[in-house]
Amino acid sequence: MTTAPNKEIIDHIKSTAKTEERMNRFNGESVMLTKEEARRHDCIFLAEVMATLDDKKVGHGASKHWDIMREHLNWFRENNAEAYMVLLD
Repeated sequence: MTTAPNKEIIDHIKSTAKTEERMNRFNGESVMLTKEEARRHDCIFLAEVMATLDDKKVGHGASKHWDIMREHLNWFRENNAEAYMVLLD
């Protein structure tokens, strides 16, 4: 008799599976990330674009989006330093 996998185990596997590829925009090196890491990676670049555009209105460095970008960068440094070094440093 086989038992169905526990939902918690399946959820854990899904959350830790490195299924998302991201590349360094300057040197082309790539890293496989979890869905959460990929989401945060994408948020970094979205916040950067939004901050750059916002700075044109509010002054250089004044956009609140820089704080959002830094929040996600800090999360990467703490949670996946290796990917941070390849993709974002």
